Amino acid sequence: MMLVAERVQHILRLVNERGSMRVTELSQICRVTEETIRRDLDRLESEGRLLRSYGGAIRLQPQTSETSYELRETVHVPEKQRISAQAVKYVEPHDRIVLDASSTTWHLAAHLPDIPLTVITNSLKVALVLSEKKNVSVISTGGILVPNSLSFVGPLTEAALEEYHVNKAFVSCKGVHMERGISESNEMQARVKRKMIGMAEQVFVLADYSKFDMQAFTMIGAWNQIHHLITDEQTPVDHVQLLQRKFINVIQV
Repeated sequence: MMLVAERVQHILRLVNERGSMRVTELSQICRVTEETIRRDLDRLESEGRLLRSYGGAIRLQPQTSETSYELRETVHVPEKQRISAQAVKYVEPHDRIVLDASSTTWHLAAHLPDIPLTVITNSLKVALVLSEKKNVSVISTGGILVPNSLSFVGPLTEAALEEYHVNKAFVSCKGVHMERGISESNEMQARVKRKMIGMAEQVFVLADYSKFDMQAFTMIGAWNQIHHLITDEQTPVDHVQLLQRKFINVIQV
């Protein structure tokens, strides 16, 4: 039987290697009770070495440079297509909406019908695809251009967003945590998305199953700031039910 210190290190190694682990799995692997595992996880979280999640733990993700658009456009494409097509159903003529610079909202922009709309975005790619729709009025935030994501960030971007109020915000993220909310790997992008959430009457989070049980570097928003979450059918039922108990309207497609 492992000593306590050995068990704790083993747990940390498993969580870091796999990204996330459930209490039940760790209990079986370490051959101790689930209550013991919970105490170990609490200890590791208090030491800042991992983060607790609903039913388990997830690894800490350090801040990283943004993933290039070329790479993001090739990952989980079918899920992003279904999620964005569903999101379009919540856009009505004469709406004022804001779209972030994620690949999922780029799909959303491509799906948007050519109806009277005002769209604010910090994404060059979103602005470009919307330029082909003559009834859609596009406002670009400007700011510091990030080549990897073809998006604008920084003080000018944030100041531009403060000037507007919209009906609906559509944002994606790197991580969906059952208790803490949604997070982003890049601090500058997270600041922009926080502004977008703050300027909207309704907030829609677009996140495929791979984002769940992940905690990225910088928080974007808590669940009490979010009204709707659109995800795919691979997202675990227990996660959906927990969010519904937080009064989030969860739509699976």
